[in-house]
Amino acid sequence: MRQPAAPAPIRSTLDWRRVFGIGLLLWVLTVVVTLLTRNSVLVPTLVLLGSFLVPVSFVTWALQRWRDEHVTTELVIRAFVVGGLLGVLAAALLESYLLHPSPWLFGGVGLIEEGVKLVALLFVTRHMTRRHTRDGVVLGATVGFGFAAFETAGYAFNATLTVRGLSLTALVQTELLRSIVAPLGHGLWTAILGGVLFHSAARGRWLTGRLALAYLWVALLHAFWDGSHDLAVLITFLLTGSERQARGLRVGYLPSPTTEQTVLFTVLSIAALVLVALVGLATLSAVWRSGGNDVDQPDGYPYAQYGPVGPTWPPTA
Repeated sequence: MRQPAAPAPIRSTLDWRRVFGIGLLLWVLTVVVTLLTRNSVLVPTLVLLGSFLVPVSFVTWALQRWRDEHVTTELVIRAFVVGGLLGVLAAALLESYLLHPSPWLFGGVGLIEEGVKLVALLFVTRHMTRRHTRDGVVLGATVGFGFAAFETAGYAFNATLTVRGLSLTALVQTELLRSIVAPLGHGLWTAILGGVLFHSAARGRWLTGRLALAYLWVALLHAFWDGSHDLAVLITFLLTGSERQARGLRVGYLPSPTTEQTVLFTVLSIAALVLVALVGLATLSAVWRSGGNDVDQPDGYPYAQYGPVGPTWPPTA
C-alpha cells in the first residue's frame, strides 16, 4: 500500500534575519540611550532585549522553517516559554539543595540542568502524536534557548549590581558574551537530547540506553564548558607556576599572574570552549543524520503497516 505523503510545512511570513537585525538595532539604541541618560528605568529593557535577542531569533527561525501541523506555533512558543522557565526554576531549586562547593560541582550542575531540560521537553511535548528525530532536535533546542534566555536575564541583572552601584559596562559585557555562545551551549545540548529522545520515541521506546548515554554525554560537555575557566587556571599553573607562587597558594595567598601566564590562560580558556563546542556540534550532526531514516506516517496507523508511530506520554503498561 502506498504511503501517504507527509503534510507540507506551514510557511511563516516571519524572517529570523529581520527579527535579529531589528532586535540588535533596538538593543544598541537602548545601550546608547541608557549610557547617555544614566536612567535606571531603562535597565530592565536592556536586560530583556539582550537576553532574548538570540533565543527569540532561533524561535523565529523554527516557526519560519520547521512549523507544520505537528510542530505548531503554540507548541514552539510553549517549549520556549514554559519549557525554558520550568527548567530554570527546577534547576535553581535542585542546585540550591543538592550542590555544595566541591571538585564535582560542575558535574552536578551539568547533570541537574540537562536533566531538568529533558523533563521539561517531555512535559511540553507530551500530547504530540508524531515524533521524528529532527523535530526533537528543533524542539529540544527551543527549550534550551528558553532556558538560556531566562538564565542570561538573571546573570545580566546580577552583573549590574556592584559595590559601586549600577554597572552598565558589566551588564553589556555579560549579555554580549552569553548571546554569542548561546547557540553552542544550552540550545546545542538540549537539541542533542531532544533528537535522541524523539528518535527512540518514534520507534516505540522512551527510556533507552542510548538516551541515558546521550544524557551523560551532554552533562559531561556542560561540565567541561562551565569548568573551562578553572581547568585553564590549573593547567596554566602546572605548566608555568613558580615555587614562589606555590608557597603563596599553600598559605592561602593568591599570587598575581605573570604576563605569560595571563596569555596562556586566555588561550587555554578559549581553546577549551572551542573544543567542547566542536564536539557538541559533531554529536548534533550525528543525531541529525540519524533522523534521515525516520518514516512519515499518518497519525494512529498501526506500526506494522506504516512504520513506527510515536507513543503517547506517559507510556502505558
